[in-house]
Parts: sequence; structure tokens; C-alpha cells
Amino acid sequence: MAMSAGSGGDDKPLSDINTTPLVDVMLVLLIIFLIAVPVVVQTVDLQLPKVAFEPTTTKPENVSLSVTQASDGKCAVFWGLAPVSSSELLDRAVAKLEADIKKAGGVENMTPEDLPEVHIRGDINTPYRCIGGTIYTMQRAGFPKVGFISEPEPGTSTTRL
Repeated sequence: MAMSAGSGGDDKPLSDINTTPLVDVMLVLLIIFLIAVPVVVQTVDLQLPKVAFEPTTTKPENVSLSVTQASDGKCAVFWGLAPVSSSELLDRAVAKLEADIKKAGGVENMTPEDLPEVHIRGDINTPYRCIGGTIYTMQRAGFPKVGFISEPEPGTSTTRL
């Protein structure tokens, strides 16, 4: 690099741009981006299960709910074939769970596998608020396992890949 010390007879100002600060700033930005990009792109390496669908095993103590939207726009929940309101759903769910625990001889005699499951069948045109409210109500009642029943597409496999 060449530098002019000002020795000479010219008294006109120097018009050369000092690029050293510009290069310094660019190098700092480059280093910041080199450090920040891998942090942003990081993902957790997971191997997700490859399942078309898994057949359910229905136990007699499981609760079967159907959720749809009524013609007036309200949510309609059916316990089996009987329509229930939100408060009735909570009351029936608590009573069912308490009866199953009493039948087993108390909480200390139950394992997570012994607890009944909730199987929800949701109509394809049902708003999420209806299904989400049903899930919330059943979890509030104490059911730890809530699952969905769906109809598989024709020709799909029922085994794990």
C-alpha cells in the first residue's frame, strides 16, 4: 500500500477515500454472520416414526366421543350416542374416572396402562374450538390419554414401516 505524507508542492486536499475502516467493518460483519448463521439453522436430529396409521385397540372402559358442529353453529358433543353439554361432559368424565379408580381398588392399584383412554371422532368440517374444547374438558377431568379416531385413506397400510 502506498501512503502520501503530504510532502510535495501540491496544496490541494487529498481525494482518496480511507478504506481501512470500511474493510474493518466488513470483516466484523462477516465474522458475525459466520457465527450467527449456524445458530439459526440448528435443528434437533430426530427420527420420526413412519406410520400411515395405527389401528386402535378398543377397551370397554375407553370413552368414545363424537364432536361435530350443530346446524346453529354451536359445538355438539356426543358421549356414545347421547348428546352432552360441556358441563355434563365434565361431570360424566369425572364420574367415569372415579368409578374406574374405585373399581380398581384405589389410585395406588392403578398403572398408566389401566387408565381409560378418550377416543375422539371429529367431523372434518368441525371447527378446532369444538375439538380443542373437548380435549381440554377431558384433560381437566383427569384423563391423561386423549386420542383421535380417523378414517384411513383407501389402500394405506396398517403396519409400521
